[in-house]
Amino acid sequence: MSTPERERSLAEAIRRLSPYLEGVRWRWVAGLASAMLAGLVALAIPQVIQRLVNSVLHPGGSVADIWTAVWIMTGLGLAEGLLIFGRRFFILPPAAGVENRARTALFTRLQRLPVSFHDAWPSGQLLSRSVGDLSLLRRWIAFGTVMFVVSIVTITVGLVLLFNTSWVLGLIYLAGAVPIMWRSFAFRNDFRAASRLSQDQAGDLATTVEESVHGIRVLKAFGRGGEALEGFRGQADTLRGTEVRKATVLSQFIALIVALPETVIGLSLAAGIYLVATGDLTVGALAAFFATTAVLAGPVESVGQLMGMSLSAKTAIDRHLDVMDTAVDIAGPDGGRHPGAPAAVGGGLAFESVAFRFPDAAADAEPILRDVSLRLEPGETMALVGLTGTGKSTLVQLVPRLYDATAGRVLVDGVDVRDYELLELRRKVSIAFEDATLFSDSIRNNVLLGAPAEVLADPEAARELLETALDTAQAQFAHAMPEGVDTQIGEEGLSLSGGQRQRIALARSIAAQPEILVLDDPLSALDVRTEELVTQRLRRVLTGTTTLIVAHRPSTVALADRVAVLAQGRILDVGTHAELLGRSPAYRVIISSFEEDQSIESVMDSGVITGMLPVQSMDQEETP
Repeated sequence: MSTPERERSLAEAIRRLSPYLEGVRWRWVAGLASAMLAGLVALAIPQVIQRLVNSVLHPGGSVADIWTAVWIMTGLGLAEGLLIFGRRFFILPPAAGVENRARTALFTRLQRLPVSFHDAWPSGQLLSRSVGDLSLLRRWIAFGTVMFVVSIVTITVGLVLLFNTSWVLGLIYLAGAVPIMWRSFAFRNDFRAASRLSQDQAGDLATTVEESVHGIRVLKAFGRGGEALEGFRGQADTLRGTEVRKATVLSQFIALIVALPETVIGLSLAAGIYLVATGDLTVGALAAFFATTAVLAGPVESVGQLMGMSLSAKTAIDRHLDVMDTAVDIAGPDGGRHPGAPAAVGGGLAFESVAFRFPDAAADAEPILRDVSLRLEPGETMALVGLTGTGKSTLVQLVPRLYDATAGRVLVDGVDVRDYELLELRRKVSIAFEDATLFSDSIRNNVLLGAPAEVLADPEAARELLETALDTAQAQFAHAMPEGVDTQIGEEGLSLSGGQRQRIALARSIAAQPEILVLDDPLSALDVRTEELVTQRLRRVLTGTTTLIVAHRPSTVALADRVAVLAQGRILDVGTHAELLGRSPAYRVIISSFEEDQSIESVMDSGVITGMLPVQSMDQEETP
């Protein structure tokens, strides 16, 4: 969930936008000047009306003077239209640029923030901040900021003209502003709270939609679409209630700033007629007074909307800064690798007294890993085994620094991983997860995602690397797709089966050509025969690559050079499969649990039910 909002003033929030405003300020000032001039031109029209009534529209008046007034008013109208066009011309393009830079900066920040941040924040909240909030910010910069300033200036100049016309009528009109100013303080607090709540609830709703879309197969399979709909309807109704409450607060304020001036104008009319009758005010001045109030009606009525828009924009800025101000806990050292770091020795991996506790864990919670010490020689394949919940996946994620060890060190080529630049470390280490995540792109681009830049620059080398990776991962099915390796696989690769996704993800790790390959049970959806082929191909193709495999099958364990047993957050023993069977009771329990949890493919491959059911060919692909 989002972090608590830190209270910021609007001025501070705007100052924090400075990095996005480079090259925009002069155009914003030009647009503001155009808008202010348009407002002043509109206020000049009532002055022409006053002159027209007092000096032209009377017995013996000159027709030429009438046409002069008409041309002046026409010119003023055209000038106002051109100035409004100038406002849009100067401001709209740079406002879109501000939105783009802010969105890019947010995405860059999201890429840098640690996995623990993404574990804690719902994706819908991040989505609403990167799309909805920044779109609101763009509209506020392009329209809200300019028109708010212009409205205030127009109202101020208009009041001066009203007092210049008649101080009595000016005072009556101004008296209507006192209740508005008093109410504006409560409105600001009420609307800001409702705006923040509304935007947060919209983010939660976006999370629900995203989860439901991604989990649509589960909802359909279990017939729980109705329950999902009810949950969504509840959230949507809550958001609707918040939006209605927000609109009510705004509408009440707008009603006040519309009703009071209109009431005051009625009183001014009565007073103005009296002043004209007594000779203290000319008819032209009275006409100019009411023409000026008509010009002021728009700015006065828009103040509430613009104030609400400004408060919503401030909330959007605060929500943006909540993410941008989150500390990046996992980053490379200043100046790259430590000056005293030893030279690379080609794929060595070691854990020295490593302990780990999740950042959001309770202070008294037991660490997941405690005093883990393990060493892999360059080019060695080691299987990491343990019962469910012992921290195997957590341990391997410390290698590419998806998380940082709470204590101890993880060494790659004899160097603490925290002494590497992140890009350098992640070029050395490639990881494939059990939950294979693919992108809405072609198979080719998914596989070559982490390939070295020098290989991608050579089309022939890239093609060879692609074929090698697909062949090693037993993912030749890609060539049978409608457009071969250029087939678009859809969002998160859900158009593929689980086994197909895992093999594409494994091919991606292979194509990265790492020194250290970490496999977090990436073959769980494959049958044993295919898994064995993949493992054998890996050992041939990645000769010299250090490989750490989280294993859940005896077949995988048997193919490793050595096996490490993880239990109760510690490494209990390390040895070959045969050695551990002979001396480690814990290992025998783990292997027994593997055998009891054999997949249907494993059972069929072992011959237990051969003859009862036909064995599926290992080349036959699963249907999505």
